[in-house]
Amino acid sequence: MSEELSKIKYDLERGMQELERTKVELSILYEISNAMRTTLKLDEILYIILTGVTAHMGLGFNRAMLFLVNEKDGIIEGKMGIGPESHEEANRVWWSIEQQKMDMDDLINTYTISQHSQVSGFNRQVQHLKISIHDKKDSLLNLVATDGMPLHLTRETIHNYAQDPVIQILKTDELVIVPLKAKDKVNGIIFADNFITRKPITKDNQRMLIMLANQAGLAIENSQLYEKTATRANIDSLTDLWNHGYFQYLLSMQVEKSKATSTPLTLVLLDIDDFKIYNDSLGHQTGDKILKELALILKNQSRKMDYVCRYGGEEFAIILPKTDKKEAFLIAERLRENIEKHHLGHQEILPNKLITVSLGLSTFPEDGNTSTELISHSDKMLYEAKHAGKNKTCS
Repeated sequence: MSEELSKIKYDLERGMQELERTKVELSILYEISNAMRTTLKLDEILYIILTGVTAHMGLGFNRAMLFLVNEKDGIIEGKMGIGPESHEEANRVWWSIEQQKMDMDDLINTYTISQHSQVSGFNRQVQHLKISIHDKKDSLLNLVATDGMPLHLTRETIHNYAQDPVIQILKTDELVIVPLKAKDKVNGIIFADNFITRKPITKDNQRMLIMLANQAGLAIENSQLYEKTATRANIDSLTDLWNHGYFQYLLSMQVEKSKATSTPLTLVLLDIDDFKIYNDSLGHQTGDKILKELALILKNQSRKMDYVCRYGGEEFAIILPKTDKKEAFLIAERLRENIEKHHLGHQEILPNKLITVSLGLSTFPEDGNTSTELISHSDKMLYEAKHAGKNKTCS
C-alpha cells in the first residue's frame, strides 16, 4: 500500500512540475506574441523575436540569428543576430539583467535595435551573409528553406556541414534550425545555439522554438505586407519614384543622420528644359511618356544609396547621402550628359533639338542646416543654371 501511495505521490509531483513548466512556457510565448503585436516595423519584429529566443526568461538560448527569404532578389539573407561574442560579455550582460530584474518588456525597450546594430560584430557578420535560393550546394539555409522542417545538429552530425557559411560564423558543436512559415510557405529561418553554457538542446527547447516560429512567421508576413502598402502610398504613380511628400520626409531624415554622423549630404534638383513647349505641342500623354523614360534613366544611373524622387511637374530631386559637393557635381554632370545623349523622341520641336536638363546643387552643412534651407539653395542654383543658358549644373 505504501509503495502505491509513493507512486501516486511521485506521479502527482511530476504532473505538478509539468503543469508549472507548461504554464511558464505559455506565459513566455504570450509575452513575445504581445510584444510582436505592438509594431508593424520589420526590424523591430525581428529584434523582438530574437530577444525572445535568447532572453533568460524567454527560450533561453545563448545566441540566435534570423534570415529572411527574399524571393524578389532570389536570395536568403541574414537580417539580425543577437548574442554575446565571449564568455566575459555573456556574464556581464546576464549579471546586469539579473541585478536590474529585467523582464521581457525591459529587455526589448532597453537594448534598442540601433544600439545593438552599432556594437555587435556578430550582428554585422549575419547581415553580410547572403545565399542564392538557386544555389545547388547543400547549404543549411537552402535545406531548411526547401524542406520546411526543423533540423537539430548534434556533435555527431554537425561535422557534415563544417564548410557551411553559417557554421563558419557560429563555430558551435550543436544547434537547432527552425523555419518560419506563413500559409505553409517558408519566409524566414532561425538558428539558435548554446555556445557559452554548452547546455544540451532538449526536445522541449526545440518544441518551444517551433511554437515561437509559428507566430513569428505570421508576424513577419504582416509586417512585409504593411511595408509594401506603405511603400505604394509613397510612390509617384506615373514615374514609380518616391513622391513629393516622401521626398520631404527622406530629406529631413537624411539631414538628421548627417548631423549625427558628421557626414556631408547633397541635394540635387533637376528640371527638364523647355518642357512646356513639349507638352503644349504634343500633349500631356507624350509629355508623361518622357517623364517616365527620364525617371528610368535617373533610377538606373543613380547609386543604390541615393534617393531619386519626383519633386513635381517636370522637376526631380536626388538625395545623395555621404556625398560632398565635389563628388555630387561629378555625379550631376554625368547624369546631365547621359540624358543629353538619349534620344527620347520628337526632340526636333525643341529649341536645341535635344531634351536637356538643368541641375542645382546644395550641400549640408555649408549651404544649409535644414531640409528647407537645402531645398531653397538648390532651387536658387537651378534658377542660375536656367539663367545661364540651360543644360548646365550649378553649385
